[in-house]
Amino acid sequence: MCLHQPQCPPADAPDHDSARPVASHPEQGWSLLCNGVVIFADTGEILPDGRAIPAPRTSPDLSP
Repeated sequence: MCLHQPQCPPADAPDHDSARPVASHPEQGWSLLCNGVVIFADTGEILPDGRAIPAPRTSPDLSP
């Protein structure tokens, strides 16, 4: 998919979210990267094969 030089990392690479955006909709909270990954403002992702990667969540400190 990527026509950039150097090429962006593929969707299955560990650094796939560093690919260049080809469509950005900040008002809706998402961007499409040139490797087919959709990233969301909360850092969740949808990969081109349809798998969802949820945004990392931190649990609140429950200690008194």
